Amino acid sequence: MNPLEKVMPLPNIAPARTMRVFIRDLVLPCSIGIHQHERLAQQRVQINVELTCLEHPAINDDVDNVVCYATAVMGIKAVVADGHINLVETLAERVADVCLADHRVLCAKIRIDKLDVFKEAYSVGVEIERSRAGR
Repeated sequence: MNPLEKVMPLPNIAPARTMRVFIRDLVLPCSIGIHQHERLAQQRVQINVELTCLEHPAINDDVDNVVCYATAVMGIKAVVADGHINLVETLAERVADVCLADHRVLCAKIRIDKLDVFKEAYSVGVEIERSRAGR
């Protein structure tokens, strides 16, 4: 028999269960931008977060067994309040870092919209996706 024809059985490993935790349309005042007028006044940013998380085998109605969106919102608010940021890309990376600090978060999709840049556009911004493996 050709060794390439030999079939090895796959180990019986159950796939990890995941859940998605999200924060939608969080609007915060932020000191952001590269222009002088953006350094003088805060502007509104809208933040959307989608986290793919490992699911605890037994949630048991216990907040300690889930990734808490309130904790994520507090972390995002701290990033925004930490001082001026030049680029929306930088803000997105910092938000992703905060979210991935929880070891149960496997992947973080972050979208940052600046809402008041152009009167003709609802928003401008960036969306990134970062994973624990890609850190």
